[in-house]
Amino acid sequence: METTEDYVEAVAELIESLGKCRVTDLARKFAVSHVTVSKTVTRLIQAGFLQSAPYGPVELTRKGKKLAEESRTRHEIVYRFLLSIGVSDAVAQIDTEGIEHHVSPETLKCLERITNERLGS
Repeated sequence: METTEDYVEAVAELIESLGKCRVTDLARKFAVSHVTVSKTVTRLIQAGFLQSAPYGPVELTRKGKKLAEESRTRHEIVYRFLLSIGVSDAVAQIDTEGIEHHVSPETLKCLERITNERLGS
């Protein structure tokens, strides 16, 4: 599920920043081969998270958009929490990538509450 979350989040970010997402954009972002991205995209199309016409851009389905938003929210909560306890930005960015996929909903709520109390948001 970690790869799925990373890919739908990346597709959403690329569409937001570039207006569209291509397999080559994902390969560049993840620093992997075009073949690796193509295989993953095919798997995510079959799972209903992505859609794409041959040689067309990669797009999120409704299911993919929902997962991308959930992933982005979880990412932001963990990242803000790490910053609020004094973790440097560079380390917080790296650690967030690992933590965000494994944090339980209960822990996530606590992280969000503590962060909001500390930062007053």
